[in-house]
Amino acid sequence: MLPPVVAGVDGSAESLSAAEWAAREAVRRDRPLLLFHARSWHPREGEGATADAAQRHLAARVLREAERQVHRARPGPPHVYAEQAEGPATAALLKAAEQAELLVLGSRGLSGFTGFVVGSVALGVVARSVRPVVLVRAGEEAADEHLPADDGSASVSTGYRDVVLGVDVGDPCDEVVEFAFEQARLRRAPLRALYAWQAPSPIALGPGDVGLMSDPQQAEEWLGFLTAVLQVWREKYPDVEVRQTVVEDRPAGALMRAATGAGLLVVGHRLVERPVGPRTGPVTHAAIHHVGCPVAVVPHF
Repeated sequence: MLPPVVAGVDGSAESLSAAEWAAREAVRRDRPLLLFHARSWHPREGEGATADAAQRHLAARVLREAERQVHRARPGPPHVYAEQAEGPATAALLKAAEQAELLVLGSRGLSGFTGFVVGSVALGVVARSVRPVVLVRAGEEAADEHLPADDGSASVSTGYRDVVLGVDVGDPCDEVVEFAFEQARLRRAPLRALYAWQAPSPIALGPGDVGLMSDPQQAEEWLGFLTAVLQVWREKYPDVEVRQTVVEDRPAGALMRAATGAGLLVVGHRLVERPVGPRTGPVTHAAIHHVGCPVAVVPHF
């Protein structure tokens, strides 16, 4: 069987939104959809088979509701199946992701000035997953992926919103760029590639550095680097409309502004062990906590 699109579900509103998004992605990719639920249950002394059966029944009910939600929203992929596993949710989801096309998880809505509430399970999965992880906010609907109709109303019949890609031209990653191009191709959507640069301090400059040039010259030079990074992918995906932008700004802030009104933001995550354990970098961390559209985090080494 082809690798499935996996949606982690726990009965919450955000996980149901993630399941619906995953179903649409499974249709786009012509892949089966796996609805996955992890039972983090620690039986107390004296509890036996009856209590375990009750937990399994509750998990099955969560999965049935997710499946009903998927089919209520719109005709789902032809192959939908469900699976439950016992154990810590993060470990169970990471294991499920290993054989997946991608993993889709939910994040809660806006919480004051802090942005989206991303639980410890989702953060742990994003930091360790070897497969792409997409985080979907609660309330995300099919029409949110599409441009509004001429009268401004929500629609699923219009074209898709842009796919936005954050690129580090100093250390570009093929896996991240290819994922973004493929997402744009599947949607027949424009791809907006963004690189944010900051002028170095005079102390940090060396002979021949780009930073010795004026701001307009720096922008032109960085745009040339971005063009070179994307050229091979333009040739591989000739039908994808690519829009390139370089800005003098902090990467996190530039990405958040660029993703306003987008259908999907794609960022990378380098899989390296840190002294305090796996964690996301500052730009990816800011994106998954503050960007309103779905965020795809693509791991790479």
